[in-house]
Amino acid sequence: MIRLLLADDQALVRGAMAALLDLEADLTVVAEVGRGDEVLDAARMHEPDVALLDVQMPGLDGIAAARLLRAEVPATRVLMVTTFGRAGYLRQAMAAGAGGFVVKDTPARQLADAVRRVHQGLRVVDPALAAQSLAHGDSPLTDRETDVLRAAQDGGTVADIARELRLSEGTIRNHLSAAIGKTGARTRAEAVRLAVDKGWLMS
Repeated sequence: MIRLLLADDQALVRGAMAALLDLEADLTVVAEVGRGDEVLDAARMHEPDVALLDVQMPGLDGIAAARLLRAEVPATRVLMVTTFGRAGYLRQAMAAGAGGFVVKDTPARQLADAVRRVHQGLRVVDPALAAQSLAHGDSPLTDRETDVLRAAQDGGTVADIARELRLSEGTIRNHLSAAIGKTGARTRAEAVRLAVDKGWLMS
């Protein structure tokens, strides 16, 4: 029997996934959480074989949670199951130690098979995402440019971002300009949107 932990902040989605997976004779859901910062404690308590993690959750994103599991509960393998099929997320999830990455509209039978394959130590990746990942490549942004764009997501002024990051306004403008150029955007807002779509602003 393969023991599963489900982590998704949408209770309806989490419940439906649990019901579908529990129908499989060799799978059983032993724990469900709705926040990323609850994943590690649940894994320690229930000792699941596979944790199915959403990417975007309150408290801690799924990629950061996967990183924690790899370090603290290495016997638990990770399968990312997410609405956000973005190439950048895929690359970061794999780097964080995830064994697989599939989207939530994956048919139930394929999802169950992905769980089994990850449990066996195999890699499972949505084919369309794999192709996108190769096309997009790694983020061209420096760490500081990433920080600046992440801070710009809330729509604050240059002065607001400068205060938040404790940098001069001139430095913020330079990093924003560089990030806009590297993303091929025309505006700061467009640069943020493009970087988010490619998964370059995940923590």
